[in-house]
Formats: sequence, C-alpha cells, structure tokens
Amino acid sequence: MSLKKMALTSKDDNFEEAQGMSVLELPELALECILERLPPAGLCSMAGVCSSLRTMCTSDHLWDRHMKQKWSKILGPAAHREWQWHIASRRNSSNFKQGNHRGWMKLLQLVRPLSWIRSRVDDSSRQSSCPVNSVMSWYLALETGRFWFPAQVYNRENGHVGFILSCYDAELSYNPHTDTFQARYPPHGKRAVAIENGVSWERLRAPPVDTSPHDLHISDCLNDLRPGDYIEIQWRRNKDFPYGWWYGVVGHLESCDGNVNYCHCHGSDTVVLEFHQYTPDSRWRQTRVNRKDHREQGNEADGFYGGIRKLKTEEEISTWKQLWPTEVLE
Repeated sequence: MSLKKMALTSKDDNFEEAQGMSVLELPELALECILERLPPAGLCSMAGVCSSLRTMCTSDHLWDRHMKQKWSKILGPAAHREWQWHIASRRNSSNFKQGNHRGWMKLLQLVRPLSWIRSRVDDSSRQSSCPVNSVMSWYLALETGRFWFPAQVYNRENGHVGFILSCYDAELSYNPHTDTFQARYPPHGKRAVAIENGVSWERLRAPPVDTSPHDLHISDCLNDLRPGDYIEIQWRRNKDFPYGWWYGVVGHLESCDGNVNYCHCHGSDTVVLEFHQYTPDSRWRQTRVNRKDHREQGNEADGFYGGIRKLKTEEEISTWKQLWPTEVLE
C-alpha cells in the first residue's frame, strides 16, 4: 500500500473514532468549559440526555452566572426570602415534581419546537426534575413567570401623573414572550389591587433598602446632606397607604444666596428638600425636615414624608434623570 493510501486510511480511522466518541469521554475540564458556554436552554437540553449530564448541568455554579447576568439587578433580599418560603411550601406539595417538570419543558419550548425537544429528551429524563433548592430551579421559576417576586417599579401604573419620579413596591411576574413583566401593586385603604402589564426592565429595581413599604426607614444620612445632594424620600398619601420612594435634591435655605463659597446650610438643623419636577408654586415643590430629630411628618392634605436615603452612585442618579417628565408638573 502506498504512503498516500496509508495516510488516507489513517485519517478515515481517526475520523470514525472521533465520530464514535461520547461527550462524556471528553476530559472533565474540557466538558466543563463547554457547559459554561451554553445558554440556559442549552443546559436544560443537555440535562435531559442522561443522569451524568443532568448532575453536571443542574449544578449551581453553572447557573449562578446566568442568574447574575439576567436577574441580579432586580432581585433583593426580599426576593430571596420569598424564594426560600416558596421552596419550603413546595416541598410539602405533592404536585411539585410535576409542576417543576412543566416549567422545565416550558422553557425549552420557548427556544425550540416541541418536536425538537421530544426527539432529544427520552421518557426517563422527562420524569426527572432539577433539585428543589437549586439555582437552576429558581432561574426556571423566574424565566417562566411561575414565581412572583417582590421588587420596585419606577413611575407605576404606566407613568400615571400622580406617580411621576417615584418608585413603589410590587409583586412581579415575568412574561418570556414579551420580555416584560406584570406588576401587582398591593391594596391600600379602599383601593383594590392594581395591575399593570408590559412593565419594561428599565423601570424595575431591587429595593435599595430592606425596609417594608409600610415601615419608616431609619435615615442614616441626615448629618451628611448638603445642597446639591440627590436623595430619595418616603412619601405616602395617608396612614393606610404604603410608602413610595420619591426623587428630590437638597436645596438651600431662604437665608442663603446659594453661593457655595459662603453657604452654611449644612450646619443648620433644617434641611430643605426640593422636587424640581413640580412648578415653583406647587405645594409639592418643597418640604423641610429636621436633621437632628427626623421622623414621619405631614398631614392628610399634603401626605406624609418618611425616611430619607442619599443617592451615592451615578447609576442611581442617571436612572432617575432618564425618567424625567417631558413637562413640569403642577
């Protein structure tokens, strides 16, 4: 046999040997690198191949990256507590396994036709499910909209004029078909639950402080506030309403001409808060708080002001500025 034929035969043998190689025969590091590059739907597909891949593809370290990449900016401590409660309640439910499996298959259907999925997932793997308390399980619950989680919504109720430049707590469910959310605002007073559809990612955030919307936030920034500082302050219509966070800026006292070289406003016990989205003669334009003894203050006519937090990052400030109304409010 000629050298050329021997070389071709050798190549054919190597090709046939490579074709017969299983992905599980790859070195562990190589397989791990492949799995780390798969999107969530790809990991779900691989998890349905066999028990060995299922163990690898449902591991938390592979899903942590996907969780942080997509969900970290809108999930806070309250959402984590809600998920832990959800896990505990579902563990006691006889229907959990079936419901979790449906969620898994639903995610796959979003990216591939059902026939494609069925051709690649055997009957035994369909009956399996990812671990109840795994990061994968939480990701799928969020991605399919089965899990409602607490977060905050800027300019609630489609930017209703009464909520411009505010941020309110709500329960949210993701719609993977529209890449938006449905928001449920809790009832208060005589008002029923308010529902808003089509809430975009840009209007959501994780609560910046772990304070219930019905509790006064304990302000820890009052001694640091100076004119020009950007702030958020709790405000509610009356005692039955939950607090929302409202955007404002620290202003100068009337006795100060605003010259930064001679300003002593930061030495006064009185802090002026201004809301420039309102006209100068609006009753919502300005309020004053006591730096040394701040607590909820207000009345039934003007509402009640609560805790204050100073905005420290450009990202927070720029988010508020992007929501600025096109017209000044009265």
